[in-house]
Amino acid sequence: MVFDYDLFVLGAGSGGLAASKRAASYGAKVAIAEQDLVGGTCVIRGCVPKKLMVYASQFSHLYEDAVAYGWSAVEPSFDWNTLVKAVDGEVRRLSRLHIGFLEKNNVELFHGQAQLVDAHTIAVGDQTFTAEKILIAVGGEATKPAIPGIEHAITSREIFLLPLQPKRMAVVGGGYIGTEFAGVLNGLGTEVFQIVRADRILRGFDEEVREAVQTGMAHKGVNFLTHTQVIKIEKVPEGVRLVLKGAKESTLVVDGVLYATGRIPNLEGLGLEAAGVETAKGAIVVNEWSQTSQPHIFAVGDCTDRVNLTPVAIAEGRAFADTQFGQKAGKTPRHISYDNIATAVFSQPEACSVGLTEEEAIAQHGADGLKIYRTRFRPMIYALPKTDDKVLMKLIVHKDSDRVLGAHMVGKDAAEIIQCVAIAVTMGATKQDFDNTMALHPTSAEEFVTLT
Repeated sequence: MVFDYDLFVLGAGSGGLAASKRAASYGAKVAIAEQDLVGGTCVIRGCVPKKLMVYASQFSHLYEDAVAYGWSAVEPSFDWNTLVKAVDGEVRRLSRLHIGFLEKNNVELFHGQAQLVDAHTIAVGDQTFTAEKILIAVGGEATKPAIPGIEHAITSREIFLLPLQPKRMAVVGGGYIGTEFAGVLNGLGTEVFQIVRADRILRGFDEEVREAVQTGMAHKGVNFLTHTQVIKIEKVPEGVRLVLKGAKESTLVVDGVLYATGRIPNLEGLGLEAAGVETAKGAIVVNEWSQTSQPHIFAVGDCTDRVNLTPVAIAEGRAFADTQFGQKAGKTPRHISYDNIATAVFSQPEACSVGLTEEEAIAQHGADGLKIYRTRFRPMIYALPKTDDKVLMKLIVHKDSDRVLGAHMVGKDAAEIIQCVAIAVTMGATKQDFDNTMALHPTSAEEFVTLT
């Protein structure tokens, strides 16, 4: 059978873009379909606009800290609409840039919802195409619970385009997104109430990291309502009223509610059943080669619900392209490893980790099989302002092998620092390797090689 394309990609996000460009570079005839702006969650309503808003929110602290260094006090003002327009402009610039990269690599772009008609046929609008191989890379979507009044709440999709800055905001959820936006809004001057069902935010992170981030955020003014659930949302003249269930039932009136309680694979309307693609627990089932139940259909990124991080989707997409189309270019079939993936939360204070948490390491090796190194200190930049901002650094070391099993940090520049530490952890560095590394002084990062 003669196909229209060697590869048709559903979804022009991080994974789909990476796979399509690399496959095309090997000579494959490639098409990609996207119903939204090109770039996916990360570029449009995730990593990029979120990080820009994090930067914006941090300037408020710089004005205050500068006074201790001799700068005269100022009364700064902040304009929400200026930020929203600037962020949206950058998002659209990056989207156009990605379209240009597709054109440069001879990848044909179709705008619209792509749907699988059968195992080799894709429909986009009123057009249909056939492809020898298909890659599904449609990402995920934010969810909201089915409680009364949930229509009055927004998700991370809408937060970037709010016409007015809320004076009081409830952020429901203690994961990455909720914690990051609680910090952003607080830094921009909004009174924030972060509502979490558990006693702490950032479930799955090292317990000391969780405690340090939550304590740091509370010091900066975020109000935490722990062991609390929202059971009803009501529109009132003052804004919206949340009916809360915790130790006792109570209410909270705010200007807006951001729900950040989870994301699910964005599979609606894809026609997976028509193509014979198996799903489980709401995600596409794949093997280590990103292959679905149909041997010529593949899936990468958040729609597979493996590790939902942008660099992971990119790595999966490139590994797929190398394996399926790169043989003539001398590429060896490969799949990626999910061990020691560094991750960061751009909270305030920032948090990051690579490798095992202390709790995970104890479960695998026992407490007696580990040596834990940690330090807490105030970074030099805050020595003159004398703020409460602290840094936590922590290494989890296996006693018998001396190998560093995990590294964790909370505080200023944490993500920038942990990226380099992740190289050492991935290579299997020992604590002695860290000790043998000469410190770069005066930096916060040097503490990772001077821990005793």
